[in-house]
Amino acid sequence: AGKPKDMNNLEEGVEFLPAMNSKKMEKRGPKRRVVITVVVIVFLLISLVTGLLVWHFKYRNVPVRKVFNGHLRVLNWDFLDAYENSSSPDFIMLAKKVRSTVRGFLHSSSYIGPYHKETVITAFSEGSVIAYYWSEFHVPKYREESLDRAMADKQSLVQRWNPRLRNPMLKVESVVAFPVDPSIAYSARDKSCVFALHAKEGEITTFTTPGFPNSPYPNNALCYWALRADANSIISLTFKTLELEQCTDDSDYIKVYNSLSPVEPHALVRLCGNYAPSYNLTFLSSQNVMLVTLVTNKEGRFPGFKAEFFQLPKMKVCGGTLKGESGTFTTPYYPAHYPPATDCVWNIEVPSKKNVKVRFNMFFVLEPGIPVSSCTKDYVQINSTKYCGERPQFVVASTNNKIEVRFHSDQSYTDTGFSAEYLSYDSSDPCPGKFTCNTGRCIDRSMRCDGWLDCVDGSDERSCTCTDQQFRCQNGWCKPKFWVCDNVNDCGDNSDELQCSCAADSFKCNNGKCIPDTRKCDGKDDCGDGSDEGSCSNGEAVPCKEYTYKCRSGRCISKQNPECDGERDCEDNSDEENCNCGIRSYVRKSRIVGGQNSDVGEWPWQVSLHVKGQGHICGASLVSETWLVSAAHCFLQLQGIRYSDPSLWTAYLGLTNQGNRNGANVQTRKIKRIISHPFFNDYTYDYDIAVVELQSPVTFSSVVQPICLPDATHSFPVGKDLWVTGWGATVEGGSGASILQKAEIRLINQSVCNELLTDQLTPRMMCVGILTGGVDACQGDSGGPLVSVEPSNRMFLAGVVSWGDGCAQRNKPGVYSRLTSLRDWIKEQTGL
Repeated sequence: AGKPKDMNNLEEGVEFLPAMNSKKMEKRGPKRRVVITVVVIVFLLISLVTGLLVWHFKYRNVPVRKVFNGHLRVLNWDFLDAYENSSSPDFIMLAKKVRSTVRGFLHSSSYIGPYHKETVITAFSEGSVIAYYWSEFHVPKYREESLDRAMADKQSLVQRWNPRLRNPMLKVESVVAFPVDPSIAYSARDKSCVFALHAKEGEITTFTTPGFPNSPYPNNALCYWALRADANSIISLTFKTLELEQCTDDSDYIKVYNSLSPVEPHALVRLCGNYAPSYNLTFLSSQNVMLVTLVTNKEGRFPGFKAEFFQLPKMKVCGGTLKGESGTFTTPYYPAHYPPATDCVWNIEVPSKKNVKVRFNMFFVLEPGIPVSSCTKDYVQINSTKYCGERPQFVVASTNNKIEVRFHSDQSYTDTGFSAEYLSYDSSDPCPGKFTCNTGRCIDRSMRCDGWLDCVDGSDERSCTCTDQQFRCQNGWCKPKFWVCDNVNDCGDNSDELQCSCAADSFKCNNGKCIPDTRKCDGKDDCGDGSDEGSCSNGEAVPCKEYTYKCRSGRCISKQNPECDGERDCEDNSDEENCNCGIRSYVRKSRIVGGQNSDVGEWPWQVSLHVKGQGHICGASLVSETWLVSAAHCFLQLQGIRYSDPSLWTAYLGLTNQGNRNGANVQTRKIKRIISHPFFNDYTYDYDIAVVELQSPVTFSSVVQPICLPDATHSFPVGKDLWVTGWGATVEGGSGASILQKAEIRLINQSVCNELLTDQLTPRMMCVGILTGGVDACQGDSGGPLVSVEPSNRMFLAGVVSWGDGCAQRNKPGVYSRLTSLRDWIKEQTGL
């Protein structure tokens, strides 16, 4: 009503302006200005009021849908088994009472009541009775914050509301509610993917995503599995196989809750992507209920999961008194994830004349988003210091014979926990026969001054005298000579790389040579390895040289390593053909500390070559359905046995454990023929390569896949991290490993390595040293793969284990056949 009236005033003002007589108008000028000013002010006021009304009704007053998920405890009601079935009359009757109760205390607040639309009771569990619910509100945008504040303080609402009723039907306490994504609550009405399961005493119950493993789980779905156990029990849940969409912010995911209500503060874990079968995916509840949810988006087709659960008696006490010279203790249920809401205290006491120390051999107490400096959620506490996160082996010592270890986990996200031992020691000699790190850790004396930081604080590498095989850094550290000029700052002050760097106006080639900047990208191979011409521009046509990638059309491009990188660089797309290789199903790293065991399917191109009556002899790499690449020296005649005879050999594919050669995923093939390189020299091991043809093709699977063969122009720069795998001896002269071993190693500067190995290297060889140290690193296996992870996450075969200590023990670089130098010969023999 206000708006038209203002408009009338405006029209009247205009009508009475004396606009006909110009002279009069000039005389009455000041009054004219006053009138115009009034008109403008009135117009502005109208605009402001209109704007405010529009803002209020369209933006400020727009109703926002808010959903809160939560639960509450009913003290004066006992749990019945019938409450597990949401269709039973008992459930419906109690749900009605609880809904009315929730409405009662929500409507007792003027900040909450007017906006409450609906409350739905979703489940009940023991304790007297715990009721799980969600409540929906439609609240004006400007009232949203006050609603959130009032809901956060709903406990005081209940305390005020309960006494108001003389004889409340339900006595309510411990009301919990958290805002959630409305789509999660709304989808709960669709019962097509909602399941309720109860553990049976002494039995394991299995469940899967709909259609698993024959068809993918549904898109745009929200699935719930409500898991229950008997009273005074907890639930142990394990995902046996899990293959979801790769993790992104909006990818499909699974969440497991320590509750029957999907509230974030009770989330135990969020899972997406895929995990190797050996990855620890066992989770425990703190009560007798657990909720598993699957949230999927609109795209992708993935197998889903298979899971199993069973009930365990609830642990009465956690921790205790530990006495004696030594002993071990772990977080509850280790190596499963520890339960949420757990507190344990261990009081450790050793004989009175000794001191005590605690060594954590495994330590995973990591909570997402919590800095390890604060340890505010899950932690271990010793002598008022809190420890959390993912830590390598560490020691905490006491100055007397007693120590107290506390462990705390909150309601949310849990981890694997720890495995620890306590030891008594003499303070004058804490590590008899060994070297004592400043942290208290004991290490073998042979590890002192060997260039590796075995003590976390580096105390084993201080005050050292360097040997002939070591380089003395400017800061005084001693490092192995073969780490010099490998593009990695091993010294910490970069002094191992300074002598290899080029002048300011020079370009450093991949082989370490320096050339003037002006010679880079001039169409000539000034480096000798093509690296000055190999990365000049992306996919531009250039004259063909030995170092340029040649498309099938005969056109050459300047881009380095263009093959199978996901980008079309050749006009005929030949750089992206035959790229069904170098991808593994399982990419999650297992957290095996200290060991180098491989996961099932982690290296799906790894082959084990057996000779009848002798077992595993050599490794090989699968490069197609019918061809393997191995080392020529595996097939030399030895002690009267003609190892070049194909009938002696059997190839095992998809194998991880040599003791499980008859496993369901393992494929066995006979050998049709063995072709060793005609220039192979059994004295120098030059041209140490062979290709092996299988009698029948293999079937590709999650654990059997080919590795990509690099183009002859492919560049593997010095300092690049590579992986070598095999069942070789784990100690010098020892027997072979039964589980496939892996080691991360580093490509070494050829000239530095030639110095170490006194001119034994040829252009067909490459020198690689171990990077992630450990005395038990594998020595690898002749013929086995040396692989490189490219930026596209695709893996390429860089080399073949040839001679030296295969996986390169500490300070002993290994020598590998260089694939790129032998690539043309492989193509001639196999057509690949």
